[in-house]
Amino acid sequence: MPATDDEIREKYLERAIRELNAFSREVQSCTHCPRGALMPVLGSGHPQADIFLVKYSARPSEVEEGVAFYGRAGNALMKSLKRLYIDPLAVYGTLCVKCPVPDPEMADPACVARLVEEIQIVSPKLVVVMGEEALGVVNEVDLPLARELRPALGELQRLTPSIEAVYVPNIDDSLDEETAKREFWGAFRVVGQWWADLPPY
Repeated sequence: MPATDDEIREKYLERAIRELNAFSREVQSCTHCPRGALMPVLGSGHPQADIFLVKYSARPSEVEEGVAFYGRAGNALMKSLKRLYIDPLAVYGTLCVKCPVPDPEMADPACVARLVEEIQIVSPKLVVVMGEEALGVVNEVDLPLARELRPALGELQRLTPSIEAVYVPNIDDSLDEETAKREFWGAFRVVGQWWADLPPY
C-alpha cells in the first residue's frame, strides 16, 4: 500500500528534526571559535519552516538563553508576525555567528559557513536577511545555485531556484528609535504580503 501524503510529510519532518538535533550537537561541541565556557546560540523554530530569519550575531539576552531571537528582538518579531497574520510555527530563526565571541569577526569562517547546512535542513521558501552583515554572509557562503542578493530593503529577490529572499534592517538596531522602527516595519511588511499570497495547500 503506497504511503499517504500525511505519512510522507511526517517522515520529512522526522528527518528534519533528526538533522537539526545532530546539527545542534555538532555546533555545541565545536571548539573552533574562542568562546570560552559560553555555549553557542542555536536557531529555533519549526524544523520545516516556510520562513527562515537570519541575523548576524547574538545579543546578551540570546547568549544568556542560548537561543536566537530571545529577548526584545524576539518580542518585536512576535508582535510583527501577529500583525501580519503569520503563524509563528511557520518561522525558524538563526544567526550567522552562533558562538558568543568578543568580536563576531573572530568566528571561524567554517562555522559561519554552516549556515548553508541549516538552510538546507529547514528548506524554507523565504529567507529574511536582517542587516548588512548578515547580507554579506549570505552572499559569501556557498549555497548551491544561489544568486547574489542586493541591499534593496523590502524587495522580494530570488536567492535560489526554490528560495526567495527579502532584505530588511537588523531588528536589533530597530527597537528604540522611531525612524529605525518604521524602516524595519516598512521592509518587513513584505513578508506578510508574501505569506498572504502563499497557496494554502
